[in-house]
Amino acid sequence: MGKSSLLNAMTRQQVSIVSEQAGTTTDPVEKPMELLPLGPVLFIDTAGIDDAGALGDLRVQKSKQVLDRTDIGVIVSEGKVWGGFEDQLLAEFKSRDIPAIAVFNKIDAAEPNGSVIDKLVSDKVLVVKTAAVSGIGILDLRQALLDSAPADYVNNPSIVGDLVGPGEMAVLVVPIDKEAPKGRLILPQVQSIRDLLDSDSYCMVVKERELRSALERLKDPPKLVVTDSQAFLKVAADTPRDVKLTSFSIIFARYRGDLTEQVLGAMAIDDLKTGDRILIAEACSHHPIGEDIGRVKIPRWLTQYVGGKLEFTQTQGHDFPDDVSPYKLVIHCGACMWNRREMLTRIMRCRQAGVPITNYGLTIAYSLGIFERALEPFPAALEVYRQAMESRK
Repeated sequence: MGKSSLLNAMTRQQVSIVSEQAGTTTDPVEKPMELLPLGPVLFIDTAGIDDAGALGDLRVQKSKQVLDRTDIGVIVSEGKVWGGFEDQLLAEFKSRDIPAIAVFNKIDAAEPNGSVIDKLVSDKVLVVKTAAVSGIGILDLRQALLDSAPADYVNNPSIVGDLVGPGEMAVLVVPIDKEAPKGRLILPQVQSIRDLLDSDSYCMVVKERELRSALERLKDPPKLVVTDSQAFLKVAADTPRDVKLTSFSIIFARYRGDLTEQVLGAMAIDDLKTGDRILIAEACSHHPIGEDIGRVKIPRWLTQYVGGKLEFTQTQGHDFPDDVSPYKLVIHCGACMWNRREMLTRIMRCRQAGVPITNYGLTIAYSLGIFERALEPFPAALEVYRQAMESRK
């Protein structure tokens, strides 16, 4: 169908192998690029999902996993080729509420069927005609991608700037430990700094042991203190009670996921019993160290909280169980490396299975007894938590 050629033309790079033989793409091929005015986007060239046989089944499974993190679906057909398979794929996108674009490639060889195009247009599907090798229609496809993007992807929601406001200050507490990448900050910290600058807010960055001294030197108290979740207890002790406090992980629970759902999920910690199974999921595949947060610290804190041994399973990257029902709780990282759709897909999957899901920062705050304080910057989420606690009495 020429989808690999189309991706190469869009990115202006040889990203995917191009071949006249169908089935050349075996695993999803990813290519990040800047697509203005959206900003950073990730194109994913998948294998087909109509393959047959054992190898074909694996390709189909990997391709369907991609749909969990897809914001816009692009169905690439060739000339007059549009049939049941394409209709099924379009229906899959619609069932997931994913905007879809129908691209008829290689129009220099054959024009698409007019009645098919009329039907797609009547179904409110954007249709683009291209000839990727010669560059025909590539600009039209870029425009279709921009037109299909949800408004909140063009006008990105604030990470933390709306909690601080123009002319106000946030203090970011950034521990420099063995997991901190040498010579740079981790992504949530960098993105938070940029978001504060975009919001015309001030920003001070300190390590946890220097926080108290830094606060004493300020003429006016900051509007907000944001800390790495692992330093929650020390930062809470050093931050005046009238200054609001939260963590990077919790602000990303709002930015990348559903904060209210994950707040309620954290309350399931009280229901855990010895022997319960807990899934800890990380979006990125970093090399763990001895005191890794997902493998050591959170399991230790939860074990102490419950007072008995729990069974922990860890997953990384895009690996995630199709069936989460065996678990009593899912604890996810802040998902800073992902788009929001993939995180919301996982939250929805847990909701459908009746399994509570929360995230690192919320889990740490809950198990350390500072949950309400960590939620004070988010009045709506705090109220939901208090109502849920009241209903338990």
